[in-house]
Amino acid sequence: MPPLVRRLLVVAAVIGALVWLESGPAPGGMTGFHWILDDAAWRQLSLFAMVNILIALSLNVINGMAGQFSIGHAGFVGIGAYTGALVAGNLHVMLGGGDVTFGHSFIVMPLVLIASGSMAALFGVLVGLPSLRLRGDYLAIVTLGFAEIFRLSIATAQTGGQAEGVIAKFFASLGGANGYAGPTGTGVPQYAGAFWIFGAVILGTLIAWRLKFSGWGRALRALREDEIAASAVGVDPTRYKVTSFVIAAAGAGIAGGLFATMQEGSPTVQPDSFTFAQSFDAITMVILGGSGSVSGAIAGGVFVTVTVKIIENFQPFLKTKFASLADSIHGTLPSVADRLKDLDLNALRMVIYASVLIGLMILRPEGLFGERELFKRRRTVFKPGGGGPAAKKEGSGEGGVSEARAEGTGDGGASRGALEIEKAVVG
Repeated sequence: MPPLVRRLLVVAAVIGALVWLESGPAPGGMTGFHWILDDAAWRQLSLFAMVNILIALSLNVINGMAGQFSIGHAGFVGIGAYTGALVAGNLHVMLGGGDVTFGHSFIVMPLVLIASGSMAALFGVLVGLPSLRLRGDYLAIVTLGFAEIFRLSIATAQTGGQAEGVIAKFFASLGGANGYAGPTGTGVPQYAGAFWIFGAVILGTLIAWRLKFSGWGRALRALREDEIAASAVGVDPTRYKVTSFVIAAAGAGIAGGLFATMQEGSPTVQPDSFTFAQSFDAITMVILGGSGSVSGAIAGGVFVTVTVKIIENFQPFLKTKFASLADSIHGTLPSVADRLKDLDLNALRMVIYASVLIGLMILRPEGLFGERELFKRRRTVFKPGGGGPAAKKEGSGEGGVSEARAEGTGDGGASRGALEIEKAVVG
């Protein structure tokens, strides 16, 4: 079978499966997704995990492949979420309102995703051009400041008709600290179901995979390993860094648009959903899975989402145990008992993340996957001396046997950087 026909059949099968998940017939008159997961909480968890995977894949471009350190990724997710909510809410009104339908989603969701990604990419350019000349802690401070400025501009906006001026009225229309609930105040229409969210994850994974193993991705890794050597052979650091920052911001914006319109989710977009804790979650996803690994970003996104759910379900049990323990020791240790009763169990998630990261830094500094992938990419190379084509595997390490040799020469960083530069120039 010709490769083109085989690929078209695979695409048709994937689209058919996604349509079945969203609206296909299943036993009991349910859709495929409702039949697989009949509990609304688990459906919400699975969709939220897919959104987190998109966030991790986008952050992996700048933090993993380019080697920069951005800790304000939640700001771009928030920009995409508010943009998507505005577009979806107004289009829903233009379509006559009423119930959300799968047919109308083909009108609403493409515009939501385009607008969310474009707006976040625009802010990515505005932030990236001046700040990506910085490195390390300074870049992290700039991105964190941008995310906090965005969140606080909405959270502290005056509502209730007190705002004056065009900009102040616009921020007030976003609901302030109460959140944005659509143009009619009844909630953001939830058009993003299993078809759109799972489809976006599949497409985003393919794009991230192709980007990593393209000449562009190799140039990013060359800059990460040795920026001076990479620029000496013609790789423009500013151009590559800014472009990767824009790509990461656009991916985060698309994830935000899906988050705002996600079925089984909240119909209100809250500014507190895009705090530093969410940026820290995204960084955790990338570091846990392995910086630069597409498979690692996916695994990290699922792990973080499931961990949050487990902690939320475990909190009532812990609260009961701590309360009984406080009652038993109140007579002898009243101060300790009072502290146990006032213990904030939400902080337990951050403690677990910090413990996992510390353990991972000690036992496996490169993350679960490092830069390796679950699946090995095969590409055709030609043997020297006019020989025929031969298959070469990529994805198991930094790209092949020669890279493994480079890592074991004693000056691993320099050798790996030289190899990435060679690939970037040749490929």
